Amino acid sequence: MKSSYIFFALLAAALYALNAPFSKLLLSDSTIGASMMAAFLYLGAGIGLCFVRVLNPKRAPHTPITKKEFPYIAGMIVLDIAAPILLMLGLERCDAASASLLNNFEIVATSVIALCIFREKISRPTWLAIALVTAASMVLGIAGNGGGNGVGTAGAVTSGTGAMTFGTGALFILGACVCWGFENNCTRSLSARDPAETTMIKGLGSGTGALIVALISGEFFPAPGSILPVLLLGFVAYGLSINFYILAQRGLGAAKTSAFYSAAPFLGVLFSFLILGERPAALFWVGCAMMAAAAGILVWDSRE
Repeated sequence: MKSSYIFFALLAAALYALNAPFSKLLLSDSTIGASMMAAFLYLGAGIGLCFVRVLNPKRAPHTPITKKEFPYIAGMIVLDIAAPILLMLGLERCDAASASLLNNFEIVATSVIALCIFREKISRPTWLAIALVTAASMVLGIAGNGGGNGVGTAGAVTSGTGAMTFGTGALFILGACVCWGFENNCTRSLSARDPAETTMIKGLGSGTGALIVALISGEFFPAPGSILPVLLLGFVAYGLSINFYILAQRGLGAAKTSAFYSAAPFLGVLFSFLILGERPAALFWVGCAMMAAAAGILVWDSRE
């Protein structure tokens, strides 16, 4: 029985890992802009889970949302408007493999914010993992921008002098991770609420907000043929992934589920190779090894 929950955790990781390579593919092969892309990804998650709720109305017992939690909901929605827009802007400028691994910086942001705002304790192994993720993010920021070789795996051009430069794409992705770090700490205040309900609020609220931002910034409303694949990706990579993650938590608990879910960035690298044919330079593998070491430390530290 426990093996089925492990399967759900790994399935959640695999579904989310599809986000970076397929988002980059859709951004490059369609007329849809970064903000529009972010909007329809989240709307796909929200709308998809609404259909799931209609088809399966049974819900586990939960505490209803109160007025006291409205500020956390508002913060969650605003941050989830900014984060995916920044991620899509990063994917336009950075290879998907590096972007997948850079998502691990969310661990650093979440932990440091939890320490500063909620005074949560951080263990020594976790501090070591945070240091490794931060150092690896610096390496990947250079690798995804070309690693000083002139042209990166995504075609990003460096300064032209052969110098190692930190890519703007990586900066956007790290900015997204900081937003998600704050958002995770808002969501923790809603942990007793119905997870599917919270996800629907996030998807519909943040998706609508990102759509407004896209229209205000002058992005054109895409054709239906461009919207449908993005909605489907949002439903799979965000909506279904979250649902399977929650299902895994019921049998494994939060710590072990997070440990198995840490496979997501590395699966994202694999999918980037298979789907996009990316072949990162040597510097990428240095960052990848550092991220793998950090993930191993976090898995070890979260053991029960």
